[in-house]
This record gives sequence, C-alpha cells and structure tokens, in this order.
Amino acid sequence: MEQTLIIVDGANVVGSVPDGWWRDRAGAAARLRDALAARDRSALPGDVLLVVEGAARGVLPIDGVPVEAAPQSGDDHIVALVRDNVQRRPVVVVTSDRGLRQRVTDLGASIVTSGRLRASIPYGGRSEHI
Repeated sequence: MEQTLIIVDGANVVGSVPDGWWRDRAGAAARLRDALAARDRSALPGDVLLVVEGAARGVLPIDGVPVEAAPQSGDDHIVALVRDNVQRRPVVVVTSDRGLRQRVTDLGASIVTSGRLRASIPYGGRSEHI
C-alpha cells in the first residue's frame, strides 16, 4: 500500500485563525504551503496535498507540497480526491468543516483538525503557528 495521502483543506485551515488572511488570501495560502513544507514529518507523516480555491487558486506548488486548485468548490474537489485515492492508500483530510468531515469519513478517510495541524507546523519561520 502507498504512503498516506494528507489532503489539506487550505481555505479551512487558513480561515481558522483571524490573522487578517482575508486581505491576502493567496499570500495566506502560500504561507500555509511553506509551513507544510517545513513541517516535522514525524508529527504528520505522509504525502501532503494542499487544496486551494477562490482567490488562492494561483498559489504554486513547491518541493514537497503539491497544490491543486479546485475548479469550483474546494469541498467537492477534496471529496473527489478522497474517492480517487482511498481504495489504494490511507487518506487523511485536514479540516474542521463538519460537513466535509462527514462526507470524507463516509468514504473511508480519517480526519485531522485544523488546530492539530497548526500546532504541528511553523508559520512563516516565526514562533507563531497557523
């Protein structure tokens, strides 16, 4: 079986902290992407995939963190990714969105909350966390 796929609901994780992200959604998503690349892999092992939507669609992938822009709804795109992967590898979705959690767990995915992810990654090289 392949390594765990960790699908990060970028809009949910970024939106879970009122730090002004709404003024620069793409910048906030890029900071999340960079923090995911710098994460302690022992705390969250697996292949990370960041899903972005809306104004963050232009965020580019970097080494170790592929980025997928949802063509419409980020939640629908995440559900499709889970459906496409869950039969061949474990899938973890990082979100605190209750509706999305239910949809993906019904397909066999596990959940990590946005808060748990934020506690395990550095934010922009500062001592703060996302």
